[in-house]
Amino acid sequence: MQALHWCDYTCAVQVFENVEEMLRRYHEKGLKICCWVNPYVAQNTEMFREGQENGYFLMRKDGKGIRQVDNWQPGLAVIDMTNPAACAWYAGKIKALLALGVDAIKTDFGERIPVDVVYHDGSDPVSMHNYYSYLYNKLVFETLEEVRGKGEAVLFARSATAGGQQFPVHWGGDCSATYASMAETLRAGLSFAMSGFAFWSHDISGFESTATPDLYKRWFQFGIFSTHSRLHGSDTYRVPWVFDEEACEVARKFSRLKNRLMPYIFRMAAIAHEEGTPVMRPMVFEYPDDPACKYLDMQYMFGDSLLVAPIFNDRGTADFYLPEGLWKNLLDGSILEGGKWYRRTFDYFNMPAYVRENTLLAVGRHDDVPDYEYVSGVTLHYYLPAEGKTARAEIPDLTGKSVLWAEATCRNGEISVSVTGTRGKRPVKLRVHYADGRVEDRGEI
Repeated sequence: MQALHWCDYTCAVQVFENVEEMLRRYHEKGLKICCWVNPYVAQNTEMFREGQENGYFLMRKDGKGIRQVDNWQPGLAVIDMTNPAACAWYAGKIKALLALGVDAIKTDFGERIPVDVVYHDGSDPVSMHNYYSYLYNKLVFETLEEVRGKGEAVLFARSATAGGQQFPVHWGGDCSATYASMAETLRAGLSFAMSGFAFWSHDISGFESTATPDLYKRWFQFGIFSTHSRLHGSDTYRVPWVFDEEACEVARKFSRLKNRLMPYIFRMAAIAHEEGTPVMRPMVFEYPDDPACKYLDMQYMFGDSLLVAPIFNDRGTADFYLPEGLWKNLLDGSILEGGKWYRRTFDYFNMPAYVRENTLLAVGRHDDVPDYEYVSGVTLHYYLPAEGKTARAEIPDLTGKSVLWAEATCRNGEISVSVTGTRGKRPVKLRVHYADGRVEDRGEI
């Protein structure tokens, strides 16, 4: 957009000559496009004049016209989300973006709402301060559903209140490029999860300032073990080759890992949708009877089977707690006994990412894309079989519906596995990770 015209939904012609053609070329490359918006309208724009003439903005309490704010540009007006006509007008602006080829919307802001205002429907301004974000995101989400179809609406929302979990995804806002801010980001995400929000993301390496190569690599690890991963910042590009060659290798390794883990991650996402259990889970969610887990805020469960403890210092040292049972590091294969605290040092290609015992982990065959036929060529990794216990896994299709079910049991040291449901064009395979460190390929099942 043109300078001082944020946010009037008009592309600056001096920057973009033909937006529709540009987006078409991106789509041909298999890319999806997310467009940034906010609910404030810059003065001296045609959109401002439209809203002013039709009464679409929040009004001053003293009756002297539009309540303008200087939140980040002078003289911004705020769209009145309680006015049905204003909502229809605003939805039309979103639809125009979608007609150009935009696939998703980043609904920035929505939290800086003045309280000395008058709403169209007479709502209490103080109560509306938080609720505004709900109406804002609901409107954009439902517009996306209307145009793109059910199941195809995606937001990247910054602000939220109770009920906002219906309009995912949310992210943590403008964090800073420091280890302290990285740790604060995790604590915020855990708090968010405990508040009923299932999907959450953050700006890898921080939004404000520019990270060191060291911090970038460590935050990248953390970002991959999040439901949604994005590189985003204000001062510089966040592409890995800006930092150093090793950052490219770290990004490649962990991005490929996440793509391989998508059968598991997407099943956890389906559970979040069906039951409300978040994908990122505070330790106490999975271990409510372990007193050590009540106050842990530097690690978390990623789904029901993976424990992740990001590294928050430039020494590569991690202090983490493993609950009772055996745990195997997903990356280096080391096995540790639970019920203990550990201090370990890791290079940039490793971190505390542990699989709990008696886990049947579905790992896909593709590492180059996140969306593929998960059942085709899937490998079931049976981690640390526990005598007399059964491990289960469900594998979804791309709609989130489970289409394949697997069970693995260890009795008297013998492993038995059953698989039911839809299989893909490639066979299902089994790999068993024993507590003594052996890894056995069982082949097709």
